[in-house]
Amino acid sequence: MADIKSALEIAKEKVEKLGEATDEERLRWRYVPEGERLATKYIKQECNLVAELSQYPEKVMKYVSEGAEDILIRNISLPRDDWAKKNNRQAMDGLKALKTDKVGVENVYSQIRRIFNHYLKEGEQQKKRAYESLKVEFGVKVQQAVAKQLDSLLGVKIDVERLPQFQDEWRRLQSQLDSQYTTLLDEHKRELRAVS
Repeated sequence: MADIKSALEIAKEKVEKLGEATDEERLRWRYVPEGERLATKYIKQECNLVAELSQYPEKVMKYVSEGAEDILIRNISLPRDDWAKKNNRQAMDGLKALKTDKVGVENVYSQIRRIFNHYLKEGEQQKKRAYESLKVEFGVKVQQAVAKQLDSLLGVKIDVERLPQFQDEWRRLQSQLDSQYTTLLDEHKRELRAVS
């Protein structure tokens, strides 16, 4: 019975195995969140990111930058609306200001812009075709169901677009169409993280 340990004893043993945190780890824990807050402020209030970053001492600037870059990269998304387009532009401008390899960043940005353009042109057409196809398919299913229920309602026109089932199916289909773009965008975001 003496071999059974409490959860507290097990936790203490694990902490002892970890050892003392290094100075670098402590700096990272302290300043990466500050960089995240700075990037959030930049996106929401449009402050001068470079000027704000320059207020930090040189030895912690890389951690603040790291946190800011993470938030800015996460804020790049598919341009579904004007707000997303503005947010993308601002996040991309902020990242370019933080990165030293401007050419590398611009190379990745050109690929991201191609995805955005394709999404806005081809993707919208795909969505329209898929929407109309789903609408027709749903209309047929609803008419068949109504015909089975009540023969007298065959002439009644039902607006399938207002049905909750149609809306659910459309959201699922739209998400599926967007996922191909999101996958490509995520690949380029990983490339952005690797650019110095």
